[in-house]
Amino acid sequence: MEIPRHWRLKKQRYALIGEVCPHCNAKLFPPRDICTECGLDAKVQYSFSGRGEVFSYTTIYDAPAGYESQAPYTVALVKLEEGPVITAQLTDLGDEKVEIGMPVEMVTRKLRSDGDERGVIVYGYKFRPGIR
Repeated sequence: MEIPRHWRLKKQRYALIGEVCPHCNAKLFPPRDICTECGLDAKVQYSFSGRGEVFSYTTIYDAPAGYESQAPYTVALVKLEEGPVITAQLTDLGDEKVEIGMPVEMVTRKLRSDGDERGVIVYGYKFRPGIR
């Protein structure tokens, strides 16, 4: 991925910045400019709390290129408190068993290194177990 694209995605990757529809109040992540609920313009920025719960999950054993060193790792569908369901890797699990309904919170972590001469390290959001 190009460096300018990393820069453009900074807000949504580091702070879960999406949009809210001023017409129907639907919360959108990632930002879409057009509301998926009512079809009208939704260009108002919205900062999500980063708290949610595990909706579903799976463990990746055969990782795609660029993620081999992290395998095995757990990826979850996280239902945010504000409504949207997003896909993210779970981190900082320790001995904790992942369960559906488990509270989680967003953290910024290293996702991968691009591994070329540019030396780009890609950071983004992951979720760790939250306070029950």
